Amino acid sequence: MDFKRVLNPLRSRKVRAALVTVIAAAAAEYGLDVPDEVLLGIVSVGVAVILGTAIEDHGEKSKASTTLLPLQSGKNGEQPK
Repeated sequence: MDFKRVLNPLRSRKVRAALVTVIAAAAAEYGLDVPDEVLLGIVSVGVAVILGTAIEDHGEKSKASTTLLPLQSGKNGEQPK
């Protein structure tokens, strides 16, 4: 069995956050006696971390391909004199 192939997804921050969230939620639901509000807080923080990481990753990828063009005004895109 190739362990690199199995462990490679754990390099992703989103996968690690999802894994920790699922483990904590399962422990709170089945093993620990915690109120529903705490369980909701655990899941909410996990989702916020995953979404924040996704937004950050998208920003890094799109920043490299962003090109600013000069504004054009006037008729048919002519530059004003």
